[in-house]
Amino acid sequence: MTHPFHPLRGRQYELVDRRRTWGEDRVYYQDRDGEVRRLPASWTSAATADPFVVVSAGRAHFRIVELLELATLIARHKGTRGPIKKVASRSKASRK
Repeated sequence: MTHPFHPLRGRQYELVDRRRTWGEDRVYYQDRDGEVRRLPASWTSAATADPFVVVSAGRAHFRIVELLELATLIARHKGTRGPIKKVASRSKASRK
């Protein structure tokens, strides 16, 4: 397990299977009780290194796309339409 915040980080398990499910590459392993579990392959050493992570070398934790998605989620939560509010243009009458 290589995900930095996963509670099983650092533990090793034998790979049982690897499939694409729910639109994501997933690995299957047996836990200590013999139950087959699954998780995203990107959380394990089975995945190839993400080029962004390699190049950023720990200096950047989020990509621009991820930050924009987060801003959109926050804006929706607050009841607005997106991360950036449009400024209402002044009417011709107010410019005179």
